[in-house]
Amino acid sequence: MEIVGTTVDATGVAVMVVGAAVGTAAFLRRLAAREELTSSYRRYRQGLGRAILLGLEFLVAGDIIRTVAISPTYTSVGVLAVIVAVRTFLSFSLEVELEGHWPWQSRRRAKEPG
Repeated sequence: MEIVGTTVDATGVAVMVVGAAVGTAAFLRRLAAREELTSSYRRYRQGLGRAILLGLEFLVAGDIIRTVAISPTYTSVGVLAVIVAVRTFLSFSLEVELEGHWPWQSRRRAKEPG
């Protein structure tokens, strides 16, 4: 199970690295094609944010696998709870940043003033 957890963690890191590389290459390609900087930058941030979100999901899964399958003590479960809470907060914050509204709001309501 330790190997499985480590493999899932490595997959999460790889997703983030590949996502950053692909997003950067696409951003540079758009700049070379003289696309509008603001639009290109926004798309770059969204792509990078999505890669980070997906990578965080893999990292949380790896932590859960290692904690539950290998050493399910109260201390390790408590540490896991803190790690999952922090990563969930990061994921939630990134999602709000990318989408521009709270998850429970529809797109239409998020664009209305107030």
